[in-house]
Amino acid sequence: MPEAHRGDIAVTLENHVAVVEIRRPPHNFFSHALIRDLADAFAELDGEVECRSILLCSEGKAFCAGADFAGDRIFEAAESRGRNPLYDEAVRLFSGVKPVVAAVQGAAIGGGLGLALVADFRVACPEARFAANFVRLGIHPGFGLTHTLPQAIGQQRAALMFLTGRRIGGEEAAAWGLVDQLVPQAELRGTAMALAAEIAEGAPLAVQSTRLTLRRHLAAAVRDQTDREGAEQAWLARTEDHQEGIRAVAERRAGRFGAR
Repeated sequence: MPEAHRGDIAVTLENHVAVVEIRRPPHNFFSHALIRDLADAFAELDGEVECRSILLCSEGKAFCAGADFAGDRIFEAAESRGRNPLYDEAVRLFSGVKPVVAAVQGAAIGGGLGLALVADFRVACPEARFAANFVRLGIHPGFGLTHTLPQAIGQQRAALMFLTGRRIGGEEAAAWGLVDQLVPQAELRGTAMALAAEIAEGAPLAVQSTRLTLRRHLAAAVRDQTDREGAEQAWLARTEDHQEGIRAVAERRAGRFGAR
């Protein structure tokens, strides 16, 4: 299959493994359009019989450093009932049929961490960094992370990440179960591809059926949580603390918050 493009998403398919690469280096900031294009690519691959697994990866030094606050006003996009159109696309990603392996070479921050948790498995290197830094931005966690992160690492560790905004490295992430395989950075893409290929060796209908049983409530749970997350983000996005959080993170300093 020749390389296909959807905006900043490139897709190739070989030996039953589709490589879906985000090409918005160096930080691979996400936007509503990027997540929509990614969901469209996944949906198309769900209908491609030759695709049996997906490798999700990205160019540049970061896997996905979250939202670009100089660009889309993502958190203010929520409707009055609290449903953010971005999260409609996130639910589509979680509703996909084909197994996904993510190769995380650098920062997976905020919504970028949420994107990494769309995958069934995460392969990372020691240089990878993971953070749910929303409170440091004066905002509520999103992208379904309030469901997926506790499922991956447990309620206590998820609460620690959420309430402190602490960033953890690849080795700690592996010890916590957030990362399934930790390898040197030079071996990252090859190791992730090998895992996707190993999955693709199984009988595809049986693999998809088993995965559906394991994940059959996941998309509904993400929908429920993103409705709650979006409602909280909608009002917090209008606070002075959120604007201060954006400035503080951009200036690499602690926020001077006033609960306003």
